[in-house]
Amino acid sequence: MEVNLISDTVTRPNSGMLKAMMGAAVGDDVFKEDPTVNELETEVANLFGMESALFFPSGTMANQTGIKLHTEPGDQLICDKYAHVYNYEGGGVSFNSGVSCRLVDGNRGMMTAGQVEKAINPPDFYHSPKTALVCIENTTNKGGGACWDFKELQEIKKVCDRHELKYHLDGARIWNALASKPEGPEAYGALFDTISVCLSKGLGCPVGSLLIGSGASLEKALRIRKVLGGGMRQAGYLAAAGLYALEHNRGRLAEDHRRAKELGEELQNRDFVTYVAPVETNIVIFEVDTSLTSDTHVVEALNKKGIRLIGMGEGKLRLVTHLDYTEQMHQYVLDTLKHLEPAKA
Repeated sequence: MEVNLISDTVTRPNSGMLKAMMGAAVGDDVFKEDPTVNELETEVANLFGMESALFFPSGTMANQTGIKLHTEPGDQLICDKYAHVYNYEGGGVSFNSGVSCRLVDGNRGMMTAGQVEKAINPPDFYHSPKTALVCIENTTNKGGGACWDFKELQEIKKVCDRHELKYHLDGARIWNALASKPEGPEAYGALFDTISVCLSKGLGCPVGSLLIGSGASLEKALRIRKVLGGGMRQAGYLAAAGLYALEHNRGRLAEDHRRAKELGEELQNRDFVTYVAPVETNIVIFEVDTSLTSDTHVVEALNKKGIRLIGMGEGKLRLVTHLDYTEQMHQYVLDTLKHLEPAKA
């Protein structure tokens, strides 16, 4: 059996999604004349209670556009040291916007309002960069799918307001957070200036993210998207997948979370595993005992059984459950982990 758990981006459209895509009404979205893209943008904006949304080919481009909206060259943004915008977007913060990152040493990718306030540079001290933006990632990828305490997000918002800073949410896996926490999307929409949401992770679409915000901000974002090469023509075929996913795939995310927690529990029972990060959503990050084996040996042993996972560096390994990970696959992986004997160190 082949089981791919390297990411929740490995899913493929099912027959229902493909049918929706092939039946989509399309136009030229560069001229804002694609009815299906327009419908998706309106639906997502309304879902979060925000004025406008803009469709992007990737979450990285949506985040980079949000950052460029809120900053000027030479500015600085504040984010956790685990943040995706710092670690996994190719240095785009500096390349695209001429902005530096002030990294905060938070907990599993989550920082406190007090830490954010301490990281703000004095606005009248012209030797240091001007702090302009705070970026949050929810759920946290490197933090093992951790969900923020919404009250802490509210406290950070107060800090942003006091210091006239903009507030951006990298919501690549916000759908997982929404499935795990009581707050609805409108609560997030009321808190942040801009939010990026991804359709190609937990929701199972082949392509697509959206940036949500005010009408004025998204008018500016349209130009930035053009500059970054993100204008697409008959993109309604892709947007149709997003509409289908919002209707059919959001409600099943709890299944991914249950399976991830069961994988974490099984890993905790193995003597070659020294640590499993708390599992809240669909990501399992664990570390191996290097006196017994190595992360490379564990990957090789699982690959021989047809199970793929990914290394995170520093001896950490990651499993991610998703739409295409079936219960049959899950039971196979659990049984394999139970009896796995990786090579000795």
